[in-house]
Amino acid sequence: MRAVVVETPGRFSVREVPDPAPQAGEVVVRVHAVGICGTDVHIVEGEFPPTPYPIVPGHEFAGEIVTAAGEWRVGDRVAVDPSLFCGACHYCGIGRGNLCERWGAIGDTVDGAMAEYVAVPAANCYRLPEGMPMTHGALVEPLSCAVHGFDRLPRTLGAHYLLYGAGTMGLLMLQLARIAGAASVSVVDVNTARLEVAAKLGADAIATGAEEFDRARGWEVVIDCTGAIAAIEDGLTRVRRGGVFQQFGVAPGAATAAVSPFRIYNDEISIIGSMAVLGSFGRAVELMGKGAIDAETMITHTFGLDEFPDALQAFRNGVGRKIQIRPSGAREASMASQGDAMRGSM
Repeated sequence: MRAVVVETPGRFSVREVPDPAPQAGEVVVRVHAVGICGTDVHIVEGEFPPTPYPIVPGHEFAGEIVTAAGEWRVGDRVAVDPSLFCGACHYCGIGRGNLCERWGAIGDTVDGAMAEYVAVPAANCYRLPEGMPMTHGALVEPLSCAVHGFDRLPRTLGAHYLLYGAGTMGLLMLQLARIAGAASVSVVDVNTARLEVAAKLGADAIATGAEEFDRARGWEVVIDCTGAIAAIEDGLTRVRRGGVFQQFGVAPGAATAAVSPFRIYNDEISIIGSMAVLGSFGRAVELMGKGAIDAETMITHTFGLDEFPDALQAFRNGVGRKIQIRPSGAREASMASQGDAMRGSM
């Protein structure tokens, strides 16, 4: 099959690799759609510390099962939670699997879905509702991260939110804030085209800098969805006394930001992190299936697998919103036959 392979930081290619060989308890998924996200860029650039090389990236995806296992059958349409928790460490034992001491994820620490096919644990598959397009299914993973982000917030009905970033994650957080009972949502982004989309999706105020807003006491909830140090440092100054700042965007592992310890103490500011997915994937499937997210507005560009370099550059240039790869593999019949043969030999 063909796949994107990041050989070493800064060097990748689209080339032939062996077909995935499912282990016990795994299924093989023919990938119909896989999104590019900021973590993929960090992986390509060598800025995501858990990643080994070489690796096939791609962790937000949906597809069709071609080699079945357990309750799953060939032809089932699924989105896949990329989380790989060990289940035995201290953090898994206290229900914090996303902080697992041996944390892994499909596409981040093991080969992922920027490929025609990918082998995944059967337990990580979630059935897509009837009629949901695969492209929408590939949005479930980022939505599940946003749902976990809201799980981490001490929400109050009628709170005022300030979001930094109107990319995919910022727009998802905006839509969740609206249905979570926000009194208002203000959005900051340097990309004016993205701000226009934020307004379409329900933002009460948009600006290229928070100083343009008129909220003297600040906001009860400030969320950074950019990972950009300048945005983080500015956002920390915008939290209302007694409010919450959430670090949701992924910054480079070695990056640091300046913060006033006195203000955290004196104004009782809470700073909360939110990392990946934890018990939120199934709810994200349901929210997507119910139309809580405007998926059509979110997805703006699709590329073929061989066009990955162009797709990556478009992402870096801030083009559109969610950019997806549509792998072109068409060998599902042979893969299914291989799976039948493997099951017959067990």
